[in-house]
Amino acid sequence: MTTDLHEKRRKMAEVTLENFIDGEFVPASSFLDSFDPSVGEVWARIPDSGKQEVDLAVAAAKRAFPIWSSKSRVERAKMMNKIADLIEENLEELAQIESRDQGKPVWLARAIDIPRAVHNFRFFASSILHTRNSSTLLEDVGATNYTMRMPIGVAGMISPWNLPLYLLTFKIAPCIAAGNTCVCKPSEMTSVTSWKLAKLMVKAGLPNGVVNMVYGLGHRAGSAIVEHPDVPLVSFTGGTETGKKIMALASPLCKKISLELGGKNAAVVFDDVDLDEIIPTVVRSGFTNQGEICLCMSRFFVQESILEKFVEKYVAAARKMVVGPPSEDSSKLGALISKEHLYKVKGYVELAIEEGGTVHCGEGVDEMHIPLKNKNGYYMAPTVITGLGPHSRCMQEEIFGPVVCIAPFTTEEDAIEKANCVKYGLAACVWTKDVGRTHRVSQKLQAGTVWANCWMVRDLNMPFGGMKASGVGREGVNESMEFFTEAKCICIKH
Repeated sequence: MTTDLHEKRRKMAEVTLENFIDGEFVPASSFLDSFDPSVGEVWARIPDSGKQEVDLAVAAAKRAFPIWSSKSRVERAKMMNKIADLIEENLEELAQIESRDQGKPVWLARAIDIPRAVHNFRFFASSILHTRNSSTLLEDVGATNYTMRMPIGVAGMISPWNLPLYLLTFKIAPCIAAGNTCVCKPSEMTSVTSWKLAKLMVKAGLPNGVVNMVYGLGHRAGSAIVEHPDVPLVSFTGGTETGKKIMALASPLCKKISLELGGKNAAVVFDDVDLDEIIPTVVRSGFTNQGEICLCMSRFFVQESILEKFVEKYVAAARKMVVGPPSEDSSKLGALISKEHLYKVKGYVELAIEEGGTVHCGEGVDEMHIPLKNKNGYYMAPTVITGLGPHSRCMQEEIFGPVVCIAPFTTEEDAIEKANCVKYGLAACVWTKDVGRTHRVSQKLQAGTVWANCWMVRDLNMPFGGMKASGVGREGVNESMEFFTEAKCICIKH
């Protein structure tokens, strides 16, 4: 980048972030540009941190650990509820920022992302007050055993760009509820709400060093966190290839790791459904948040007797989804995260045509009506493709955008085989009125979460995570608390 261009972008930026280390906001010496996807322009400057900044943050978290872990569960819960209250009080500002940073519609951030961040803190604040330990009595030797769940130390957190505050708080909340401290690296493309969260944590009175934010690139700041000898556990949400690299870095040090990775989710639609009833939800399951959710359905296997009618209704509904500026309530889809990602997703549509697919709507077929002020934004219309085999690249590889592929199946066994023929196993949907079939198919689908006649109905009491290349470990009330603690058995002879 030329000096003139760098200076121009610096002046364009509306906000400059600092790292948050040991309760202080520490100015950076070098920065990365963060773009507003809706207009394609720089709007924030992000610290380009590395090992030095990570070392400072880990040291701060390590100093804070004895203090924070010694606080009672009631004290930790009170602090977490204060943080939740402040997030809720600042919901509108955070929703506006999340939209600017990520490209999602403001209404979506307002309805889902920020309220879920509030819920994450309140849920885990409550859960730690309702835990039970186990015990056994050995009468023959006169001894009692009991268990405790002990906090571990400094956790490394690396979170993605698609649901920035939502997923970051899903890691921070159980981590600090269990008594740990943490060093977080949000995605360099969507860091601003985490910076605002740090300010709210200061206002809430969270002790210095309990939560630290270090901004930067994965191969510098992220790797430094994973490789740090004083970080005994790492929680990561993101792509499968990055997850593999984290495993390779963490395994020599015997770290605990939690990986929530990619997906190529399948929805199976049987011919006994009411299409008019299910179409709104199945369309939403493909295109919410521009299709940039790991739980979005990107493959639809439809019983061949209703395939033609399903495609007709699905395409018609997809065409009604307005693509436009995230600030407008009428926009059902906003902008994709970056120019590079937009080109990647469009490239898969071109590949689908090369593979023999037919594009029914969206990319290359339908014109979008984007206002002139947003002409440089990263927009793409909902795209529906048919005619691809289950082993084609577009049916096998994660696209992570507003692209869905629809294909037929014949029998129940055929549907299960096609749905399972990918390396991923994060989520799936089954649509049928047959209760017995619902159970049979749900149990045979290789996915960590299966929704039957619904989509994205979440309960934090339930485990969340993927099979196969979609991850290692689970998140949820019991699973998260087990990850962020170590079990200790204490035996007392009496």
